[in-house]
Amino acid sequence: MTVSFAQIKASIPGAFEEGCSTRVVLDHVMSKWGVLVLSALSEGTLRWGELRRTVAGISEKMLASTLRTLADDGLVHRESFPTVPPHVEYSLTPLGEDLMARLLPLVEWVADNSERMLARS
Repeated sequence: MTVSFAQIKASIPGAFEEGCSTRVVLDHVMSKWGVLVLSALSEGTLRWGELRRTVAGISEKMLASTLRTLADDGLVHRESFPTVPPHVEYSLTPLGEDLMARLLPLVEWVADNSERMLARS
């Protein structure tokens, strides 16, 4: 059953209103880099370098910022191992996995339709 935007707003008072936490989280999750980092991590645990190569075009600064934001939101888990050189792994939390089960169909839709959409411009 499909739920409408109006039904969501009616069931959660204040949802998506100016200044609401829903807008902040939506911005974090739906940003270009947020979607790409989360999508990459949906394949499994990745180290920094692997993640940077998978999300081609992201700067180190933007990757660090995006990972920090997604970790603060509870979507990404960061595990640091006490080795030399430092070894850090990133993975989705259960909340991140739940999100990606819902987001990946949208990512697939974009991949399937982007060429056709941009050909109209």
